[in-house]
Order: sequence, then C-alpha cells, then structure tokens
Amino acid sequence: MSEPNPVATLNAQGLLCPMPVIKVQERIADLRPGTVLEVLATDPGALADVPAWCRVHGHEVIESVQDGREIRIRIKVN
Repeated sequence: MSEPNPVATLNAQGLLCPMPVIKVQERIADLRPGTVLEVLATDPGALADVPAWCRVHGHEVIESVQDGREIRIRIKVN
C-alpha cells in the first residue's frame, strides 16, 4: 500500500486578483512533486485564474469547489 500524498494548505482568503495566483506560485515553489496543495480563497477570480496558472505550469487541479464566498481548490504538484 502506497503512502498518501502529503497535503499543504494555503490561506488566500481576503486576497484579490492577482494575489491568490502569486501566493500559489510562491507556495508551490517550496513543495515536492506529488504534494497536494489546498488553496482557500474568497476572490471568485481564483476559480479561473488558479486552474489557468496550473495548466501553464503543469500542475493538476484535483478539485475546485465554491460554497458561498468560500472557494477551495486542490492542486497536485507535478
């Protein structure tokens, strides 16, 4: 049985575009491939901006959920 991927969290709540993407970029730079980064945000732009950044940089969006103002995006670092 393999070990589950480690999980890291980034709280970008209250930050407006482009800060959530910049914070994701900075945080991913410190993570190992295979780590799952859970991003918490409130800026609706993050729902499009973070996945677009991930596509450009080769990371995988596992889940993207909005519940009211709260947004959760889970990214697998590649």
